[in-house]
Amino acid sequence: MSAKHPIIAVTGSSGAGTTTTTTAFSHIFRQLGINATLVEGDCFHRYTRAEMEVAIRRAREEGNSISYFGPEANDFKALEQFFRQYGEDGSGEIRRYLHTFDEAVPFNQMPGTFTPYQPLPAESELLYYEGLHGAVVTDDCNVASHADLLIGMVPIVNLEWIQKIVRDTNERGHSRDKVMDSIVRSMDDYVAHMTPQFSRTHINFQRVPTVDTSNPFSAKAIPSLDESFVVIRFRGVQEVDFAYYLQMISGSFMSRIDTLVVPGGKMALAMELILTPLIRKLQQQRQQCLLAGQVTNLQSKE
Repeated sequence: MSAKHPIIAVTGSSGAGTTTTTTAFSHIFRQLGINATLVEGDCFHRYTRAEMEVAIRRAREEGNSISYFGPEANDFKALEQFFRQYGEDGSGEIRRYLHTFDEAVPFNQMPGTFTPYQPLPAESELLYYEGLHGAVVTDDCNVASHADLLIGMVPIVNLEWIQKIVRDTNERGHSRDKVMDSIVRSMDDYVAHMTPQFSRTHINFQRVPTVDTSNPFSAKAIPSLDESFVVIRFRGVQEVDFAYYLQMISGSFMSRIDTLVVPGGKMALAMELILTPLIRKLQQQRQQCLLAGQVTNLQSKE
């Protein structure tokens, strides 16, 4: 954690809605005038798409499984080192994983490959991570310890599967059978490496549909926000003004002492109301740290 170089990590599995969250954060950053640097967690995959398919086949031949949720397919140590370096001096190098042809064409590459590493912008004021493992902890690394604000995006699992199936078939060109196979193959890693992260996050946003999602593998469309509630759980967040949120968000209520429930259509509003003061506080702490450093430098010159 670093007051001078803060890190916000939004964690959620593929299809969990982290991209929607990024849009809300981008609006907050513009509103507060923060020059934030976005890092997509997929760039810490170990393999290109073709290499991953080979690794999956090899694992099956050996009676094992491998998925993007687990350490075999991701470099957790590199992610931790990246967070650590940014927290120390605001620097680092990053690449992109190109999912689609539209993303790959500008780089003259094929989908499922990585761009070359590039240094982070020197003027970066805040690091914003969006991906699978922003709060991951293993026996030999602790990514969560380096983030100043941890956010979990956690739709109930049937909705998560529906979102993944619809997105991967419509936007990424995968077959439904291939996506379903990926979900089944990933379950052990999901339990071991994804779900524990959401007990470490400061705030979880969990979308719960109010329509039948009992068979996610037959769904043709994603339930809309208006067909959902969002359960928002707070942990370790100081001075949460629940009375203000209840007043500002029509139809909201508290289900537990640390849990606010809002209509799905109010999710963006709830995120901005809740997250803006937290991000503003990180910004103020950074400015105070920079000012203190300037004063120290002046005193050392006198």
